[in-house]
Amino acid sequence: MDPLSLLILPRARPSLPLRTAANNAARASPSAARLAPARRWRRQRARLSSPVSAVAAEAPPSPSPSGGGEEDSEGRFDWLDQWYPFAPVCDLDPGAPHGKTVLGLRVVAWYDRAVDEWRVFDDACPHRLAPLSEGRIDDKGRLQCVYHGWCFDGRGSCQFIPQAPALGPPVITPAIDPHLLLPLITKPIIGILLYCAQVHKNSKACVASYPSVVQNNILWFYPRADAEHQDVLERKRPPFIPEIDDPSFVTVYGIRDLSYGYDVLVENLMDPAHVPYAHKGLMGKLRKKEDPGRYVRCPDMIVEFDIEGGGPMKMKIEEANVNGFLSPQENGGYFRYEAPCTFYGSPLPKEAKGEEKKKKKPQFMLVFMCIPVAPGKSRVIWAFPRNVGIWLDKIIPRWYYHIGQNAILDSDIYLLHIEERNFAAAGVENWQKAVYVPTQSDNMVIAFRNWFRKHCKSQVGWAAPTVDQLPATTTKDKLMERYWSHVTQCRSCSTALKTMKALEVALQVAAVAVVGFLAVAKGTLVTSVVHKTAIVSLAVLCFAASRWLANFIEKNFYFQDYVHAYK
Repeated sequence: MDPLSLLILPRARPSLPLRTAANNAARASPSAARLAPARRWRRQRARLSSPVSAVAAEAPPSPSPSGGGEEDSEGRFDWLDQWYPFAPVCDLDPGAPHGKTVLGLRVVAWYDRAVDEWRVFDDACPHRLAPLSEGRIDDKGRLQCVYHGWCFDGRGSCQFIPQAPALGPPVITPAIDPHLLLPLITKPIIGILLYCAQVHKNSKACVASYPSVVQNNILWFYPRADAEHQDVLERKRPPFIPEIDDPSFVTVYGIRDLSYGYDVLVENLMDPAHVPYAHKGLMGKLRKKEDPGRYVRCPDMIVEFDIEGGGPMKMKIEEANVNGFLSPQENGGYFRYEAPCTFYGSPLPKEAKGEEKKKKKPQFMLVFMCIPVAPGKSRVIWAFPRNVGIWLDKIIPRWYYHIGQNAILDSDIYLLHIEERNFAAAGVENWQKAVYVPTQSDNMVIAFRNWFRKHCKSQVGWAAPTVDQLPATTTKDKLMERYWSHVTQCRSCSTALKTMKALEVALQVAAVAVVGFLAVAKGTLVTSVVHKTAIVSLAVLCFAASRWLANFIEKNFYFQDYVHAYK
């Protein structure tokens, strides 16, 4: 199986409500849904405590990336008692804050220079709820809101309010403690000092700070900011992939936002049978192994031949419980789903534990983190560790890998977007009745849908009030656009784009300059026909190169359509 073949994602269509009974109450009371976020921010700010970020220095004792889920295999899955990936660290600039939506929760990640750790906060300043992700890191290494200049340290405590007196940052509050009024009346100076000191420690001036950790070079956070969850790392950790931290492996990371929901994303990645058809022309063909029960060679019988290379696949499902499941493959490979985000494995057989390692056996892994963003929206982070072709990473930049990986994602975005709308029309809780899945190639998809129905009642447990309605289907150029969904989130691609744009301008300027030189030097420096021909050719070449580069930029960093009918 080609490693890129599993990088596939789902789609969506007109605005259709998701038919989940558990959300009827939220739709019946829209006013409560609007007010809930503010209450949640205030509750979380009031529960701030000590630093919550950490760096994973040690791997979990077990090689299996178990996240330490619920003990009751038949119980309800707790979406808030999980670690969620934010982004690969290689795509995070320590000099700026980064905002994302995860599980319906708007959060901001920033690098705290005071302790050399990444922090994850609520993406809302407590002053007027402006987004902190639009802020900056000030000269003291604090997160600054650019609306009014409030500054926060790594624990979320407010450290500076420019509009407050120098003696302290008093804040106007709707209710003033009567005990503060008495000193203000009897001894004004002492009362003002006391008031400033009390308000400076007010939890309303703080930002909710979530537990966070860097593991496998990916920033994770835990979506509960209450004080009792600050030591959550001692109880459970994010899923751990040993191969990513193995020095004999190299890993290519990537990230992309998608225009279809979490459940469609996960089931699509678990479906290798669609690869030769949905991604035709983008990768090598899969093996063409004949099935004796399907292909019979007889003189008077016509044998059907599948030019795409598809065929039967045998999959088993083991260890199915509330935390996920394992799927051994017929060729010795395996895939494991660690709920709710991590899906990983290898199409290649594992090395036997007692096997003598005379020569390193080639190993390649596919690791996907599937992140629920909002109804009809998801995000995928991928990591492909391998111990072969390591030298390639020294000469091939990461953005070059992303060109092919984004093309694979683009090729089935519209299919999945519409598929999700069809699921919604039938009712996501009726998935098993609406589809027909008679072959073993769908076993992982069926196992995931059974898990989603049994332990989650076919719905994501959003961390913030969310309207369960799919966004309207827009045009393909917006569904498949790459700039906002990938390039702005990828440091390698954004740097490459800036460089290529500068080169495009330089080539255009060079073309004009060469023509200008020919006009000025005509009859003096340029006298022969050969000289004139060479200069004109150089100008044409520079202009043609700039046009080719502009087309390359548009197709690989903004939008390129994929029409299945012509593949």
